[in-house]
Amino acid sequence: MKLLHIDSSIQGEASASRALTREIVARRTAARPDAKVTYRDLAAQELPHLSLRGLTRTEALETSANAAVLEEFLGADVVVIGAPLYNFTIPSQLKAWIDRITVAGKTFRYTASGPQGLAAGKEVIVAATRGGIYAPGAPGEFAESYLKFLFGFLGISEVTFVRAEGLAISPQHREAALSAARAAILAPSARAA
Repeated sequence: MKLLHIDSSIQGEASASRALTREIVARRTAARPDAKVTYRDLAAQELPHLSLRGLTRTEALETSANAAVLEEFLGADVVVIGAPLYNFTIPSQLKAWIDRITVAGKTFRYTASGPQGLAAGKEVIVAATRGGIYAPGAPGEFAESYLKFLFGFLGISEVTFVRAEGLAISPQHREAALSAARAAILAPSARAA
């Protein structure tokens, strides 16, 4: 199994999403010691925002970086993503990564009957963290709905969200939310049962 671990929080060791992605990856690799893990820290090694030069492949360095990111994604069986909610959506660093993996002819294609995802067969697990509390589909929550739509567009139907909400309400609420999120993380064998 190849596992791609993506962190996008700018908060370093204080990050709740990073703590949760580490836990998810640890549980997965404990269940599958043969797993090969690739790690990408989008805050420490930011990808530039998508540019015309990168899109048209006229900038060699950006083209090379884009290809490496795409190959990491295409080669992964499981993708674990830390996605904190910043100003109602995902961090711009994560969006820059998404722009590198959403590639016509590679991860989706257009057909006469509409777009078709080409990245089926992968599992995506998102550690979604939020300072507030948002009901599913609530106005103002654009991160989880966006990621669910995006990965569906790419053909990935197995998308799981591990949520820690209300982290900014109080230290006690933060700890309770993180404990509940950790409890929600299931090992692959538990998910299959």
